[in-house]
Amino acid sequence: MIKKLRAKLVAASMLSLFLVLAVIMGAVNFLNYREILAEADETLSILQENGGVFPKREDLFRPEDGVGPEPESQADQGEKVRQKPFSPELPYESRYFSVRLTQSGAIVSVDTGKIAAVDTDTAAEFAQAVFATGSERGFLGDYRYARSAEGEESLIIFLDCGRGLSTFRTFLAASCGISFLGLLAVFGLILLFSKRIIRPILESYEKQKRFITDAGHEIRTPITIIDADAEILEMEEGENEWLRDIKAQTKRLTALTNDLVFLSRMEEEKPRLAEIELPFSDLVSETAQSFQAPAKTQGKHLSLQIQPMLTVKGDEKALRQLVSILLENALKYSVEESGILLSLEERKRNICLAVENTTEAALPEQLNAMFERFYRADPSRSSQTGGYGLGLSIAKAVVEAHRGKIKACLAETSQETAGKESLHRLRIEAIFPACAHTHAPSQRPE
Repeated sequence: MIKKLRAKLVAASMLSLFLVLAVIMGAVNFLNYREILAEADETLSILQENGGVFPKREDLFRPEDGVGPEPESQADQGEKVRQKPFSPELPYESRYFSVRLTQSGAIVSVDTGKIAAVDTDTAAEFAQAVFATGSERGFLGDYRYARSAEGEESLIIFLDCGRGLSTFRTFLAASCGISFLGLLAVFGLILLFSKRIIRPILESYEKQKRFITDAGHEIRTPITIIDADAEILEMEEGENEWLRDIKAQTKRLTALTNDLVFLSRMEEEKPRLAEIELPFSDLVSETAQSFQAPAKTQGKHLSLQIQPMLTVKGDEKALRQLVSILLENALKYSVEESGILLSLEERKRNICLAVENTTEAALPEQLNAMFERFYRADPSRSSQTGGYGLGLSIAKAVVEAHRGKIKACLAETSQETAGKESLHRLRIEAIFPACAHTHAPSQRPE
């Protein structure tokens, strides 16, 4: 339990940190990419407005503080005046080439005077590739392109964004690497400090388990004395209602004490159960047969579907107790005149022991809580069933001690539950690793 709590603490902390870093780094890199894209598109817009070349400096930059000639009007300058000033070095820093094509895609002219890395043939191939896509803007490798119509021709301008994209990729890789190293460092720190964080909880939990174990042993003596005194009084005074009640409650208290001590011992001491190869099919069948009579008495039908010759390694007493707990639980909480099915079968190198019963208190949100201590789906029935909500907790401890898993789920709708919204078909199954594989046919229901 404490190990799971620590694991959840570490997992929650790391997940939270990962999400925060992912959002921050994603936002930073996204904005960085958007900035590169915006600058490239703005540069391409200038080139498109001027036929694939940069305009004169006095037309490219807006005069500020009286420097340069003042434009007469916006209409006189057309689209040459830029509302956003650019660096005077922009025309010299930009590497670009342009290609003119006819409406059919034939090359009219190629201008590669502003770039040395691309020759005429390569530029033509780039242009035809873009023309075939039909897109107006996009990337072709590290080149950002823009396509515009000029009369009966198309002008495609390619801007080299390799330097900006290279810087972006370097920053992206560096940020991911640093984030990963940061996550590893934080993981180590959380792993280190989590021991101190959960230490008070661990100490409290250990004290609780020791108290249950010690108190259980101490309570057994007075219970035994009370039971012996009741027997003596019954012999001297004869049987009466009060003595019957004392003996009944003493029996219940003894069972509760034994269950608490057993459960605490399983969780505290982690006893190593005997790993003897057992005929699991025979063990389950023998244990289940003893429940046939109680089932008939309650007006319920117990069916067995047991695959023969299945074996497991484990403790015979503990496994018999597991089968008894599952069947007792099914008898207690199944509706009257309903069927109970116990099945045992081999599944992919595992052995599955399952018990199904029809119940009124099997909601999906209750399934995960069924194996908690003192959990009862209907607390008002406690006095009727005589239980305390420890049976399935003990079953879980036994299964986990045999390196298995146990779970509860809602089975497929049966004839008993069809059309009855208040009824559910509950299935509790325990899965064990098999020590032998037998492909024998399943036994028919009895």
